[in-house]
Amino acid sequence: MSTRELATQVGVCSVLAMWFALVCRARPALRQPHQRGLWLTVLAAAVAITLFQPKIVQSLTNTGVDVHTIALTRNLIGVLSAGLVLLFMVGSTRARRLRLSVLVGLTATMGALLILDRLQMDHPREGPVSLQGPADPAFAYWLLLVVAHLVGDAVALVVCWLYSLRTADRDLVWSLRLFAVGSVFAFVFWCGYLWHLCGGSPAMLPYLSLIIGFHGLIRAASLLVPTTTALVRSWTALRVTWHLWPLWRDLVAAVPHVALATPQRTRLREVLRPRSPLALQAHRQTIETYDALLDLQQYVQPGAYEEAQRHARQAGVRAGDLTAAALAGALDQARRAKLAGAPPSAPRPLPGVVHGSPETLLGIARMWPSMTDALPCPSPAHRL
Repeated sequence: MSTRELATQVGVCSVLAMWFALVCRARPALRQPHQRGLWLTVLAAAVAITLFQPKIVQSLTNTGVDVHTIALTRNLIGVLSAGLVLLFMVGSTRARRLRLSVLVGLTATMGALLILDRLQMDHPREGPVSLQGPADPAFAYWLLLVVAHLVGDAVALVVCWLYSLRTADRDLVWSLRLFAVGSVFAFVFWCGYLWHLCGGSPAMLPYLSLIIGFHGLIRAASLLVPTTTALVRSWTALRVTWHLWPLWRDLVAAVPHVALATPQRTRLREVLRPRSPLALQAHRQTIETYDALLDLQQYVQPGAYEEAQRHARQAGVRAGDLTAAALAGALDQARRAKLAGAPPSAPRPLPGVVHGSPETLLGIARMWPSMTDALPCPSPAHRL
C-alpha cells in the first residue's frame, strides 16, 4: 500500500470518527458549558478536515463547486477552528479582556484572509489549483493562515498539558492530554505545509495528509473520553452482575433480610430488565452478597474451609483457584446448614473475605457451581 493510499484511508477513518464523536457527544456537550467549547472546536476541525479529503473535494468539484471556493472555505473554517481552540483555552480563565482579544484577533484574521483573497482575484494563477493546496498563492495569505494555526496549536498544546497536571478528574485529564497530542500533530502538519508552500516537493503532501488524518482521529478520541469511560463502567457493572448472580441468588435465599429486592427468575432477565441502573445493581449485589456471607459465618462448620480445600485439590482445581474454591465449599455448606434449620453459633470468619472485595466475591462465584454440595450438610440437630 502506497503512502497516498494509506493517507486516504486514514483520512476517511478520521472524518468518520470525528463525525461519529460529534454525534455521540452533541447532546451532553451542548448542555454543559465547559464541554461546549471543545465540541465546537472539534466540529470546526471536522468540517475543515472533511474538505481536505481528495475524494470529498473531487465529489464537490463534480457538482460544479470551484476548487478555489472549497479551499477558501476550508481555510476560513480551519482558522475558525484555531480561534475556537484559543477561546476554549482562555474560557477557563474568566478573563473578559483576553477572550475579547481572541475574538477580535479571530475576526481580523478571517477578514484579512477574505480581503487578500479578493485582491488576488484579478491576478491570473499559474497552473491549475491543487485539490489540497492553498486557496491563494499569495505570500501574505498563506503566511497569515499558517501562523494562525501554529499559534492556536502551540497555545492548546501548552495549556492542555498544564491543566491536565492540575486536575484530578481522570476523564478531563485524558481529554486534555489527547487534545494536546492532537495539537502536536496539527503543529507538525502546518510546519510541513509551510515548507511545502515555500517550495517543498509535492511528494510530501501524502505524508501531510497522513498527519492531519491522525490528528483527526486523536481529536475524536479526546471528545469520546467520557463516552468510553461510561461504556467501560457499564461493561464492568454488567460483568459483575452476570458472574455474581448465581452466588448472590443462593445466598440471599438463605439470608433474605439482606436483599432489597428478591432476585429475578434468571440472570439474563436480571441483566436485560434491571430494576435499577446496572452500576447500582452491581454495587447492590456485591454488598448484599457480602452481608449474606457475614451472616452465614455463624453456620460455618469447624474445619470446613480445610475440608473444602482438600476436596478442590483432589478434584483437580488449579492452585490459583484453590482459595476461592475452599471459600465456596465452606460457604455452601453453611448456607445449606441454615436452610436445614441448624442453630447458629459464634461466627467463624472465613479467611480472605474481611473486606469483601468484588474480586474475591467474583472468585467465589466462579467456583460456586463446581463446589455446590461438595461438603456434607450437617444435621439440623447438630450443634455448631
